Amino acid sequence: SGKRKYIFFVPLAFKIPSIFHGFQRFHFSLLASKFSLLLRTHHLTSRYHNLTTLSSSSHLVLNSCRDLQTLKQLHARFMVSTGVEPISLASKLITFYTQFNDLESAVSVFNRLRQPNTSFWNLIIKSHVEFGHLESAFLLYRKMHELGVAHDVFTFPIVNKALSLLRIDVLYAGMVHCLANQMGFVLDVYFGNTMIELYVKCGCVYYARKLFDEMCHRDLVSWTAMISGYVSEGNFICALNFFREMRMLDLEPNAVTMMVVLQGCCGTGSSIYGRQLHCYLFKNGLLMDGSLQNSILKMYTKLGTINEVESFSREVDRRRDVVYWNVLISFYSSVGDAVKAIGMFNKMRLEVETSIETLTSVISAVGKSGNLFQGEKLHCLAIKSGHLDDVLQTSLLDLYAKCGELGKSERLFKEIRHRNNITWSAIMSGFIQNGYFNEAVELFHQMQATDLEPSSENLRNLVDAYTNLGALQLGKRVHGFLIRNIFHRSEVCNTHLETSLLNMYIRCGSISSARVYFNKMLIKDVVTWTSMIEGYGSHGLGVEALRIFDLMIEERIAPNRVTFLSLLSACSHSGLVIEGCEVFSSMKWKFGIDPDLDHYTCMVDLLGRYGKLKEALVIIMKLIALPDSRIWGALFSASRVHHIHRELGEYAAQKLLELELDNIGYYTLLSNAQASIGQWNEVEEIRRVMKEKEMKKKPGWSCIENKGRVYGFVSGDRSHHQTEEIYGVLGCLSRMIKGFR
Repeated sequence: SGKRKYIFFVPLAFKIPSIFHGFQRFHFSLLASKFSLLLRTHHLTSRYHNLTTLSSSSHLVLNSCRDLQTLKQLHARFMVSTGVEPISLASKLITFYTQFNDLESAVSVFNRLRQPNTSFWNLIIKSHVEFGHLESAFLLYRKMHELGVAHDVFTFPIVNKALSLLRIDVLYAGMVHCLANQMGFVLDVYFGNTMIELYVKCGCVYYARKLFDEMCHRDLVSWTAMISGYVSEGNFICALNFFREMRMLDLEPNAVTMMVVLQGCCGTGSSIYGRQLHCYLFKNGLLMDGSLQNSILKMYTKLGTINEVESFSREVDRRRDVVYWNVLISFYSSVGDAVKAIGMFNKMRLEVETSIETLTSVISAVGKSGNLFQGEKLHCLAIKSGHLDDVLQTSLLDLYAKCGELGKSERLFKEIRHRNNITWSAIMSGFIQNGYFNEAVELFHQMQATDLEPSSENLRNLVDAYTNLGALQLGKRVHGFLIRNIFHRSEVCNTHLETSLLNMYIRCGSISSARVYFNKMLIKDVVTWTSMIEGYGSHGLGVEALRIFDLMIEERIAPNRVTFLSLLSACSHSGLVIEGCEVFSSMKWKFGIDPDLDHYTCMVDLLGRYGKLKEALVIIMKLIALPDSRIWGALFSASRVHHIHRELGEYAAQKLLELELDNIGYYTLLSNAQASIGQWNEVEEIRRVMKEKEMKKKPGWSCIENKGRVYGFVSGDRSHHQTEEIYGVLGCLSRMIKGFR
C-alpha cells in the first residue's frame, strides 16, 4: 500500500507552479530517497517473510523425503527461489544426505556455512564416522579443535565411537580421557559411559572399572557397559557378580542388560545360571521381549540339552522372527541332525522370509549328512532368491566336496570372485577328503601365488595333506615355518593346528618325534591326549598308550568316547587282553560313559586276536543294537588267524555278505580265506559271482618321499622312468631278507 501511495504521488508533483520549482526539486529528491528506502525495506521484509515461510514449510517437506533424488530436487528448488541456505535447514540437509549415503553433498552443505557452530561440527564428524571414514573424521575434529570451537557433551562421545571402531591402543583412549577431563566433561554420565565402552574395546577392563568407580553418577548404561566388559574378557563370574551388585542397588535391568548377562552365562559352561535368569525374566515379565527370548534360546542351544531347547522353543508364543529360526537351525546343524534342521527351515519359510545366514546354516547341516539331493535343492533356492554371495558359495563348495562331487566344488570355486582364506581352506579340505592330496598341496601353492597370507586353517590343511602322503620332511618344513611365523604369537590359540602336527609325526612313522613334540605343547586338550594314545596304539606300543592315559587322568582331563576307543584299539594291537577288559569296565563304572557299537567292535577284535572267538561271539549276540558289518568283519578276521573255528568264520562271512551284499572287499576276504585252506571250488564260485556283478576292487596305493617330492605307486606299477632300477633294488632287498632267514 505504501508503494502504491508514492507511485500515485509522483505525477502530481510535476503540476506544482514554477515558483516552487527549487523547492520541488529538493522535495522530489527527498521523496525519491524515501521511496527507494521504503522499496528496499519492503523487499527485505517480504524476503524475510518468504524465507521464514519457506523454511518452515521446507522442514515439513524435507521430513517427508524418501530418496536422494527428491532431496536434491528440493534442495535445488530452495536455492533457486531464495539464493541462500538458512542455518535452520543446513542441519536437516546434512542429516538427510548422510542417511541417503551422499557424504559429498553433506560436506558441501557444511562448507557453505560461514561459521558453523558446535552442533554442525559434531554432525559432520559423526557423518564421517558412520560412513567409516575415520581418518577424515579425526582430521575434522583436529581442525575443530584448532579453530577453538567449543565442545559440548556430544563431541567426545562421537570421537570415542570413532576410536572404538579403529580398535586403537589404549594410549589414545587415555589421551581423549585427559583432554575431556581438562575441558570439564569427565563428570558427564554420557561421556563416562562411552569412555567405559572405549576402554573395554581396547581390552583394558581394569581402566574401565577404575573410571566406573570414579563416576559420581552411574546409570543403567554404565552398569551394562561394565558387565559387557567382563563378558568380553571371559571373566564371566565377575560379570554375574556385578549383575547381582547392580540389583542390590535397586537398579532393575532392561532387555539389553539381560542379553549381555545371558551371553556371559554361555561362557560359564553350565546352564545353572542360565536357568536362574530364565526364571527371573519370567517372574519380572521381561520374557515377552523377542530379543530376550532369542537370547535364552541361544543360551540353551550352547549349554542345555536337546530337550531343554525344544521345550523352550515350544513356549515361544509370539510371531517368531528370522533370528529365532536361525538359532534353532544352527543348533540342529551343530549336533548333526540334518533332518530336523531341514524341518525347521521348511517351517520357517511358512512364517518369515529366509536370510542368507539361514541358507548357510542349512547347507552346512546338509553337508554334514552328505545329502546331495537336498543340497542341490538348496542351491537352486539360493539362486532363485538371490542369496548367493561368496560365503554361501563357499558353503555350497564344501557341501559338494563332502558329497563326493568334487567337479561341482571346483566350478563353484572358480565362480567366487573374492577368494579369501576360508574359500581356499574349503577347497583344499574338499580335495583332501576325496583323497587328492597332491592336488591339495598344489592348491596351496596357487594360493601363495595370489600373495594371500596363509591362515592357520590353510596351514593345517597343508599338514593334513602331507600327513596322508607320508611326507615327513615336507611336514617338518611346515612345522619350521609355523614356529617362525605363527606360534610366537602368544595371543593366538593354535591347539588344533598343533594337534595336526602331532598326527603328522605319528602317521609318518616318527613316534619318538611325536612324543617330544607332545611334551613341548603348552595346551593339551582331550583331542591332543587321544591322538597320542592312538599313535602309540597304531605303533604297537600298548603299554605306553596306557601310561599316557594315566597321565591324562592325573592332569584332570576328562576322557571321551574316542579316547576309550583309541585305548581299546591300542590294547588290541598289543595283545593286552586283561588291561583291555579293565579299560572297558572302567569306561562305564568309573567314568560314566556307556559303550557304543564301536567299543564293542574293539572288544570283539581284542578277544578274537587272543583266540577267544566264542567269548567274542557272545558279546555280539548280547548287543542291544544291531551288529554291523565292522563287528562281524572283526570276528571273521580273527577266525582266519585261528583256523580251529572254521564254522564260526563261515558264519561271520555269511553275516557280512547279508549286510553288505555289494561290498567287493568282503568278497575278496572270503575268497582269500577259502584259498588259504585249499577250497578252490568255493573260491571259483566267489570269483564267478564277482564277475557277474562286475565287481572290481580298486587297487591300493602307496607313496614315498624323496628329496622334497612325493611318488605314488600301486602294485605292479611300471610307469616310473626308473622302473628297472627300482625293481632291481627290490630284488636285492628280497634276496637279503631270505638270506637272513
